[in-house]
Amino acid sequence: MLYWLLYQKLFPVFSPFRIFRYLTFRTVFASLTALFIALIIGPYVIRKLREFQIGQYIREEGPQAHQKKAGTPTMGGLLIVIAIVIPTLLWADLSNKFVWIAVLATLAFGAIGFADDYLKITHRRNLGLTGRSKLMLQFLVAFLVGIALVLMQARSEYSTHMFVPFFKRFQPDMIIPALVDNPHTWLFAFIPFLLFVALVLVGSTNAVNLTDGLDGLAIGCTVISAGALTVLTYVSGHAVFAEYLELPRSPQSAELTIFCGAMVGASIGFLWYNAHPAEVFMGDVGALALGGAIGTVAVIIKQELLLPFIGGVFVIEALSVILQVGSYKLRKKRIFKMAPLHHHFELLGWSESKVITRFWIASLIFALFALTTLKLR
Repeated sequence: MLYWLLYQKLFPVFSPFRIFRYLTFRTVFASLTALFIALIIGPYVIRKLREFQIGQYIREEGPQAHQKKAGTPTMGGLLIVIAIVIPTLLWADLSNKFVWIAVLATLAFGAIGFADDYLKITHRRNLGLTGRSKLMLQFLVAFLVGIALVLMQARSEYSTHMFVPFFKRFQPDMIIPALVDNPHTWLFAFIPFLLFVALVLVGSTNAVNLTDGLDGLAIGCTVISAGALTVLTYVSGHAVFAEYLELPRSPQSAELTIFCGAMVGASIGFLWYNAHPAEVFMGDVGALALGGAIGTVAVIIKQELLLPFIGGVFVIEALSVILQVGSYKLRKKRIFKMAPLHHHFELLGWSESKVITRFWIASLIFALFALTTLKLR
């Protein structure tokens, strides 16, 4: 809205407003706006959550040191979502379709998390939506995102090709060419692409959700991952950088730099209140929204296969749960003392602060590695 007002409407009258045309300038202001929104309304949100007695329930089988956290306000992810969406609407070009896809996907995944958190609060137990219901809703949103991208592909505004790191000439198309030309089977040609998008988005949302188990752990890793995505969205939309790095250039996707910048600012602002010892937890409303946002941006800028490196800690946490459950079902033996992985290190005797800090360091290493692959193609 501010972009429309200050640049598109007032720039012809007042020439210094030309500065609002620059993506880097608007990204910085979106990030700062998100940070200030989170810092300013944070105390109000936490106070209201306490008034409504929206507290976290801690599972008994977890580390006993966590029992003292029972009753800490949860659903603080509402603060994150607000701090992402408002700056994006203020500073982004709202005629850009990719911006709306990212914003609506974030809100939709956040709504699923909100429903899950709400049921946990009303039932007064650490169980909200059933696993099947949650997955079905997540896949529904993911398919809707995929369908929106398919419609943009039909207008030559998006590519369904997969871009593989380290192999710049290997770019398989995620559609079935034989079905594209037939109007009766046109949509079926995109089933492989839709399934791929769904797996990326659902995997991303659940990976962030599983990581959210210690004060500041998930949100700190999100700051790093969103920072890496901010760089990737900018270079993907920049003509010179995209050509030099041999990236799939999408001029429209550059506007997502503002969305990613807002995610960085909102995450830092939330970390102010979520740092150990946490004053508020993000809950599923925050974890699913952030995971959905990260996955959606990665799909739009064609960096889906780089996402496991961008969010390396999230992936490792999710894999630890998959391996633990699979091992127990097949062999009746556990690989880790407890899953997700951060609880394993807690039970090994690491303090919570040490686990958090070391996982942040690992997340930074993964993100830096992801950025170094840009030229290794």
